Amino acid sequence: MVREQGQREVFCGLTGIIWLHRKIQDAFFLIVGSRTCAHLMQSAAGVMIFAEPRFATAILEERDLAGLADANDELDREVARLLERRPDIKLLFLVGSCPSEVIKLDLSRAAERLSRVHAGRTRVLSYSGSGLDTTFTQGEDAALAALVPDMPTLPLQEGAAEGGADSATDLLVVGALADVVEDQLGRLFAALGVTRVHFLPPRKAGDLPPVGPGTVMLLAQPFLGDTARLLEARGARRLSAPFPLGEEGTTLWLKAAADAFGVPADRFDSVTEAPRARACAALARFRGELDGRRLFLFPDSQLEPVLARVLSRELGMVPVEVATPYLHRGLMGPELALLPPETRLVEGQDVDAQLDRCRAERPDLTVCGLGLANPLEAEGLTTKWAIELVFTPIQGYEQAGDLAELFARPLRRAGLLKV
Repeated sequence: MVREQGQREVFCGLTGIIWLHRKIQDAFFLIVGSRTCAHLMQSAAGVMIFAEPRFATAILEERDLAGLADANDELDREVARLLERRPDIKLLFLVGSCPSEVIKLDLSRAAERLSRVHAGRTRVLSYSGSGLDTTFTQGEDAALAALVPDMPTLPLQEGAAEGGADSATDLLVVGALADVVEDQLGRLFAALGVTRVHFLPPRKAGDLPPVGPGTVMLLAQPFLGDTARLLEARGARRLSAPFPLGEEGTTLWLKAAADAFGVPADRFDSVTEAPRARACAALARFRGELDGRRLFLFPDSQLEPVLARVLSRELGMVPVEVATPYLHRGLMGPELALLPPETRLVEGQDVDAQLDRCRAERPDLTVCGLGLANPLEAEGLTTKWAIELVFTPIQGYEQAGDLAELFARPLRRAGLLKV
């Protein structure tokens, strides 16, 4: 593995709001930032002018940045106006940005103050979405980590040994999933006999799941290192498994939970047989288009090793380089074990050096951020937007074909456009 340090090309953590604001239906994300933050979110989310989104930007003006106005007083006024206009808001996130961090605006203290002011009506939390030293998926990690201290405590059942195999009573699935995916996974767990299943984040702010020594957790996303650490500090035990992308990953992910709850092997096989067959059939439709195609992944979302595993093992693609912004070996160990041994793995980014390697390799498909896609397309390389892989439901058996199609589509387009 190679570690690189240099200029990076990634979105900031604010963009995590784009999928989180749709997930927690009575929450609101108030960015404390600049007009640039507001323009980024408006354009990235594609919010129409007549929509009623669950996020906004409290814009720091020049007077705030110069210290000529009390930003806390102005923030208090904006929050009061927002909650008066939107009484449906039960959870308000104050989201820090580069400008708010530069002027050292203490949003954690502001959240505590506003929670007292609006007690009984709206809970106020804070987290940083600044892009100074993060990549865009870490916005979700920071938001979920902010929820952990408010989660109720799950007591250990009487007679159960703390941390032992018999102590597991509740399964916690961690990571924002599309509702349809969450429902599918819930039905599979119920069929396996695992009935006490909770999801973080919940769909309603008041439905925060309990956590304690009886909790085992499965991460649905690979970029939740801080959230996992805080949940472990609350007594939860993390199950080590590949992530639920593709048929193989989903099966191994479910098997980790089944083993933790003592599900018999024959029951696991009977429950998963039909959806596994559907996933394999869906993937087979695209293997002919992807088999043998060379793949180059720029670091963007931290999903890169997971995607490389699915695309190489289930669709026959050849990962030339797999780069990821940060590599958490504790979380990624099962994924790294399944990558082809010759895979060039890169942590971090020196964008100029990586662009040189990509141009030299001339891969069939390059997965990268929006800022690099158009220039590379102009040079004759076929690209796939990395950010689309976070916005699109791709987890679970029923979405395996959709995941494969996301990579087949740009290759088809390139074939149609070839003169």
